This record gives sequence, structure tokens and C-alpha cells, in this order.
Amino acid sequence: MSREPTLNELIGNEVTGAERQQLQDVHEMLLEAGPPPEISADLERGPTLAMTLSRKPRRRRPRAMILLAAALLLGLVFFAGYSVRSHGKTGSGGIAEAVALEGTRLAPHAQGTLQVWTSNDGSNWPMTLSVAGLPQNNYYEVYLVRGGKIRGSCGMFRVGDSRSSGNVTVSLTSPYQLKQGDSWVVTRPVSGGAEPGRTVLRPTTA
Repeated sequence: MSREPTLNELIGNEVTGAERQQLQDVHEMLLEAGPPPEISADLERGPTLAMTLSRKPRRRRPRAMILLAAALLLGLVFFAGYSVRSHGKTGSGGIAEAVALEGTRLAPHAQGTLQVWTSNDGSNWPMTLSVAGLPQNNYYEVYLVRGGKIRGSCGMFRVGDSRSSGNVTVSLTSPYQLKQGDSWVVTRPVSGGAEPGRTVLRPTTA
């Protein structure tokens, strides 16, 4: 029967103190546990061909399904980006106000529509104005009307030469907080630059 080596025989006398005491405790636990059990003959021989063939193959996802999932994910990312860009042009919540416009005696055949979009920041309200029949080669200005009085300008635009046929669609911005009862008119500047000019389009009367 062989004798187990002592700690001194294994590490010598160089290690002292708490570290030596820890090693001594571990050494005694190893002696108490004894040697590990011998490996069985079956494990020592290793897996056989029959054992390998009897294993169930792992399920692999078809390549087509993986490509389809990647395409769907790419489509969702593109759609989300497109939605953000589209809403950025007209406001995040759609149309807040729509006004039909008709010509005055200065432009009796003119007509138009003004759409006010919800504001992204609560301060600037995007607007889309479409007009037809206004005299060409002229500048025009859009004014907010509140309480029957002109409040301020929302921007200018120009109707060009005959190639435009008097049909124009422009994007404007109103810096005024939208309130119930607001309306808008389109004016044509007068000589001398006096504001607001002469009204050529006004809200359609019932």
C-alpha cells in the first residue's frame, strides 16, 4: 500500500502563513475524498458508429425562411423611415383646418383651397395653398384673419406666365397659434407697398 505524500513533500517550506494553512486544508480534503472512480470500459472505448447514427439530426432552418425574415425586417425599417419623412412635410397629425376660397371682383374667376396642417412644435403651422384663375405675372400674399380683422402675413407666392395657366400650389407657414374661427385671405400688393393690399381670394360664403 503506497503512502500519500505530505504537504511538505509537495510544496516544501517556502509557503507560510495563511496561504500555507489554506493549502493544508485543501490537501486534507483531497486525501479524505480519495481517488476518483475508474472510468468504465464503455466510456474508455468512446462512441461507436451505431451510437453516432442513432442520434437525431438537428433541425436546421431553411435558408429561404432566413432570407424572408431578413427581407421583412428591412421592409419595416424602410417603412418607418418613410413615414417619419412624410409626416415631417405636413405635420404629425394631419389636417387641422381646410378653407375653400373664392375670387373677389378683382379676380372673379379665381378659386382655391387652403389646408392647414397640425403643428409639430405648436408654434409653426404648415400650410398648403392651391389656387387657379389668378391674374398671371403677379405676387400675392396670404393673411390670417381673426375676429374679422387681418392679424398678420403667412407668406407670399407668385403666379408666373402663361405656362402655369394660373394654377399654383405652394407651401407656406403660419407662425400664429391656430384658434377656432380663424380664416385666411389672399391679397395682391398695391403700389406704394401698403399692407395688406387688395383682397383677391376670400373664404367661400355659404
